[in-house]
Amino acid sequence: MALTQPITIEALPDLLKNDTKVKLSGVDVDGMLRGKIVSKKKFLSIAKEGFGFCSVIFGWDMHDRTYDEELKISNKQNGYRDLIAVPDLNSFRRIPWEDNVPFFLVSFFDDDSKPICADPRGLLQSTVEKLRKEGYDAMAGAEIEFFQFKVPSSPSSTTDSSAPSVTAYLNDNPPHSLPPLTEGMFGYSVTRPTLNKSYYYDVYNSCAKFKCDLEGWHTESGPGVYEAALEFGQISEMADRASLFKYVVKSVASSYGITPCFMAKPRHGLPGNSGHTHVSVVDKNGKNLFFREQKDENAEYPDIANLSDLGRHFLAGILDGLPDVMPMLAPTINSYKRLVENFWAPVTVSWGLEHRAASVRLIAPPTSKPGATRFEVRVPGADANPYFVMSAILALGWRGVEKKLKISIPPLGKGQDVGGTADQGARLARNLREATDRFMRKDSIAREVFGNDFVDHFGGTRENEIRLWDEAVTDWELKRYIETV
Repeated sequence: MALTQPITIEALPDLLKNDTKVKLSGVDVDGMLRGKIVSKKKFLSIAKEGFGFCSVIFGWDMHDRTYDEELKISNKQNGYRDLIAVPDLNSFRRIPWEDNVPFFLVSFFDDDSKPICADPRGLLQSTVEKLRKEGYDAMAGAEIEFFQFKVPSSPSSTTDSSAPSVTAYLNDNPPHSLPPLTEGMFGYSVTRPTLNKSYYYDVYNSCAKFKCDLEGWHTESGPGVYEAALEFGQISEMADRASLFKYVVKSVASSYGITPCFMAKPRHGLPGNSGHTHVSVVDKNGKNLFFREQKDENAEYPDIANLSDLGRHFLAGILDGLPDVMPMLAPTINSYKRLVENFWAPVTVSWGLEHRAASVRLIAPPTSKPGATRFEVRVPGADANPYFVMSAILALGWRGVEKKLKISIPPLGKGQDVGGTADQGARLARNLREATDRFMRKDSIAREVFGNDFVDHFGGTRENEIRLWDEAVTDWELKRYIETV
């Protein structure tokens, strides 16, 4: 949520007058927060120029294992050098579940003050700047689904909390034995949350106190599944809040012995966790520029009769580039277990007015207010880094505007299935290897809009993920082959 007045360096001593420490955090390529507590004295001394932060957070994976094939930003050759971490003063909020300690997000820069190519916040900011130079800005919303598991008591827990540890539990038990928070398929239930009402309202209230406000908060179809719709706002701030939402949920849930799971597909045979993202473009006065003032009675497709020319080019850009940025929307091995037929998940380059199975759902009059005209991109899962998701959507859409691209495929009509005979769109990648190969190819649209440095770095991290998967021996393999081969 935007602050009414920007915070200045001069205002910090008064803002923090009753504090002794400050919590700082950046975001790595996997969307994980990486940070530390510093003294107030230290923070005030570095608030303007920044401080040294070990670059290894861009040189290792989500389990702190350095990449087998080291990448340019951080490696043995450069001694895992320090980056410059500069606090974003306007990201200030207090952490209600940690005694209201002050919190700021940071962005990462090289020692020559250039943004690090792989810094998620920096990538989105540089993408937004392209629009701002033309007098535009972007708005966004995010919907995040996630499973929740109630961890049984474990004698081997090693945390300070009295609640059991999922890590300790999984050391001694198979993952499928984790019981869900609630049983059954109860989407939009008004009674199911009452079974865990203290936790349910604690999450909602903590989000509000942490400036991570929710527009909607409800059960989704699946055992122990909730969905949060974050309050619509400016796209950079939206990405911050989408990232911090997971921090809120994980922190609050731990005191209840609950484990939230943002994997794209935690359980076989059930719907996955989506991370649907809504985007629109506005002018300097906040006016929605996707709405067409006068309905186009001669539009090529009735679906776009109320969509502006700018909106049509934006949509064309997304459709044209979507297959080339799939690792940014579906970044893990598990992501592609969600993107399969028959589970309300998009598997092709497709779009349609109010079509909830297509990759891009156009929301426009007559089914919405003119000012709410937008695109909902339904490909991302809850496991995706929200900064990369929003960067990809915005960069592709703006490329379509700049090149005045035309919509290349017809919309899916009501009752027409993704992947059916009416779907003329290409099949999206079936796995992370296929997606990464296309992302990193020499002439990929990803390289065009983000540059080689980012594509080589992030693509290299995905190649590392693929390598680890190739070496893994799974439960499925063991069960299938232990006796039979």
